[in-house]
Amino acid sequence: MSIQNVQLNAARRPADIRAVRSIAMISSYVPRACGIATFTCDLVRALAAESPSTRTAVVALNDIVDSYDYPPEVEFQIAESTLADYRRAAEYLNTNGIEVACLQHEYGLFGGVGGDHIIKLIRELRMPVVATLHSILQEPSPVQKRVLCDIADVCARLVTMTETGRRFLREIYDVPDERIVVIPHGVPDTPFLDSEYYKDQLGFSGRTVILTFGLLSPGKGIETLINALPRIAEKHPDVLYVVLGATHPKLKRQQGETYRHELQRLSRRLGVDDRVVFHDRFVELHELCEYLGAADVYVTPYLSRNQITSGTLAYAMATGKAIVSTPYWHAEEALADGRGRLFPFGDADALAEAVIAMLSDDDARNEMRHRAYAYARSHVWKEVARRYLTLFDDVRRQPPRRARYTAPTLRSGASLLPELKTVHLQRMTDDVGMLQHAIYNIPRREDGYCVDDNARALLVTYMLRPHTDDTAPLVELGKRYLSFTRHAFNPETRRFRNFMSYDRRWLEDRGSEDSHARALWALGVTVAEADDEEDRTLARELMLAALPGIADVEYPRAAAHVVLGLHAFLNYAADHDGAVQTRDRHAESILNRFREAAEPDWYWLEDRLTYSNATIPHALIVSGAARGSSEMLETGLRALTWLTQLQMDDDHFVPIGNRGWYVRGQTRARYDQQPI
Repeated sequence: MSIQNVQLNAARRPADIRAVRSIAMISSYVPRACGIATFTCDLVRALAAESPSTRTAVVALNDIVDSYDYPPEVEFQIAESTLADYRRAAEYLNTNGIEVACLQHEYGLFGGVGGDHIIKLIRELRMPVVATLHSILQEPSPVQKRVLCDIADVCARLVTMTETGRRFLREIYDVPDERIVVIPHGVPDTPFLDSEYYKDQLGFSGRTVILTFGLLSPGKGIETLINALPRIAEKHPDVLYVVLGATHPKLKRQQGETYRHELQRLSRRLGVDDRVVFHDRFVELHELCEYLGAADVYVTPYLSRNQITSGTLAYAMATGKAIVSTPYWHAEEALADGRGRLFPFGDADALAEAVIAMLSDDDARNEMRHRAYAYARSHVWKEVARRYLTLFDDVRRQPPRRARYTAPTLRSGASLLPELKTVHLQRMTDDVGMLQHAIYNIPRREDGYCVDDNARALLVTYMLRPHTDDTAPLVELGKRYLSFTRHAFNPETRRFRNFMSYDRRWLEDRGSEDSHARALWALGVTVAEADDEEDRTLARELMLAALPGIADVEYPRAAAHVVLGLHAFLNYAADHDGAVQTRDRHAESILNRFREAAEPDWYWLEDRLTYSNATIPHALIVSGAARGSSEMLETGLRALTWLTQLQMDDDHFVPIGNRGWYVRGQTRARYDQQPI
């Protein structure tokens, strides 16, 4: 451990800390139902208790169109998908005397690709920034890694709540150890109490209570414990499983209570519905502590190892609970040395055995409870607040890590993109699907519909979702485009029809190779990214039915579209051999064309450039990376570099024109460009 972290972990007494006059928290905030909002509120209150003279201003992230009813400390609000709001927030903090900014970072909290809008804000700040990282992924996507590395580049310090997080930051993200600080998740200061007192208050008298709490969503693994209940009940007939927490707001807006209803049906099917209690609400701290107090065993059956921090686990340890958990990163570290018991992900039998053993040995269970409670005593909010105050005092004394803030000019301000709008997309869509063409901004009904454009539109609905606060219109449009694509499929030919007249008559039995391939691309992305399980299932069934219709491909763009669709599909169904083989065959066919045709001054697979050119190197890049083929990856990157340079003019993107395209050795077309 570095000297710096020893000092921080010791936490100087308040009298030793020269009070930071003003702090800004950039985060979601209560009353928003969000774990990070709760964490930030608890931290703000703890800072106020330890340093009453310090002003803490909150910049709150909104995930809804209307604002929340925020408390007074919220001084500025950001619509999470509106880039201009981030710049305005930076201007506000720079002109309001803030000495240190503290970013609470979680990928899903901010707008942009991978949540990269937040980079715009923190790069514009004059004061030092400290980032508390609530997610640190062991296997990040390229975008996720870039975002976190950009945050690390700007921030004076990165706070992680576990030693595992420190190791990941060093080894995966190349962050120097001296800029990493470990400060544990704060917890309430509660006494070590007997559970029977709270059982009487909550109506659980005479029951052995197992508790899970937190915002409800798939991935929390609640079904694992429900599947384990029949075995647990055989040994402990008085067992009661309490699931405490509201459905995650974003999930509820998209799917309603589908997941909760699935769990309830599972409980009835297994005959344990009299042993499962769902409390569907976001509880305040005092009520949460009462439920924790009543629990005999606390279980976190999460399905993913990637959770580097769990506030629910921290709170359970603080109240001295006997804990059974899957081995996600935080649990593996916190429950070591006899402070809890781990079981494999999704293994209901192993979970049942662990709970039965724990409930059958009172002495061992109580010893585990005391170890967990003792471990968490140094994590109470009072101690955590002192560590943050020490950290804030340290970073404000140090010189900035980056160039000083410069005031925005008209030119720099012009780089901010306007808010995305879907007005024209909706105007071009009727109850059938996406119409083909418009005259000015008015749909041309006489041109009818095609599966090609509906597949493009389906892709767009998924591309736009990270950039908007309200995804409901996009979800509805996506269903309409998916419905059109399904209707276009001809099971006799195993191909998609393409053109449909405005009076809803198909104009052919078999569409083009290109339109069929583009439909497969859109279906693959739907399989990979759909939140609605019914959308995913339909897209998967349709894609597998349509794959035989494109066994052999003549045109390279169609091959690229198939590869991109299968690449997305395999992100969800990695072990599907047929999909892997088809992707590899088409990717190899593209590579062979480059081997035969590409030359240094014309690094392309044919003698002309038309439309949708970048999909070809894109297909090589993703396939080369997935297969570990350096030749394929390097060919894709070289082709993309050549194509990019060719289509840039004075720092502007100039795609190939539609009227004549660009034939090698001839004049390129400049107009009627289609940057698709």
